[in-house]
Amino acid sequence: MNKAALQLLSFIFIIGLILFYLRYFERHTLFFPSRDLEVLPKESGLDFEEVFFKTSDQKKLNAWFIPLPGAKYTVLFCHGNAGNISHRLEKIKFFHCLGCRVFIFDYRGYGKSSGSPSQAGLYLDAQAAYDYLLARGIKANEIIGFGESLGGAFMIDVASKNKIRALVVESTFSSGKDMAKAIYPFLPYWLFSLRLDSASKIKSITIPKLIIHSLNDEIVPYRLGRKLYELAAAPKEFLQIQGAHNNCFYDSEAILKEKIADFLSRLP
Repeated sequence: MNKAALQLLSFIFIIGLILFYLRYFERHTLFFPSRDLEVLPKESGLDFEEVFFKTSDQKKLNAWFIPLPGAKYTVLFCHGNAGNISHRLEKIKFFHCLGCRVFIFDYRGYGKSSGSPSQAGLYLDAQAAYDYLLARGIKANEIIGFGESLGGAFMIDVASKNKIRALVVESTFSSGKDMAKAIYPFLPYWLFSLRLDSASKIKSITIPKLIIHSLNDEIVPYRLGRKLYELAAAPKEFLQIQGAHNNCFYDSEAILKEKIADFLSRLP
């Protein structure tokens, strides 16, 4: 083998190593699952039912169903990329206090759910959660889809393929491409596998939508939340809040309660 061929093979090998590292790094920075459930709803005075259901690829997922007699809506809750359902108890209580039932589930690899997380897998998980609610007897027009941060991408995917009453997303980005450019502006996007193209999907979602984003979000830039809103089909509303990515919901809880209560009261 001549010198030129050896150099070419060495170059290909190095590029392969770089791509392998980026894929590994990307996956381990995208998902931060926690297995231990730190608290249960009953410890905050909420009745709940522990649920297990299966995805189309036979992963067993764990969830909580928080009932509320006479409730008009059920919130299908897709949480963010870190922790598990036990770290969302305050948000569960928030929606419960607004008069909604809540169904929150753990993605594969989170909490008691089997498997390990992946982009493709989490799409299947969110769809399976929606299918479970229908099988339970919850009507599609009673479901309010809620997604926080990364979970917004999976809730938007569900809303683009299925009937629900309304969609609420908080601290969610427009696409994986936009996030990659924001975090790694010096690297070409094609090096990354992250897609999560909510920007194109939200154009076809014609149910009422409320998009919430903090002006001070240090993880998902505010401009990406605004871009998601600008691309969304009508009817749509935008709420600007304050606070860091992981605290803005709590820092702005009063205005969020007023706005979401008003949003739900005006649903057609």
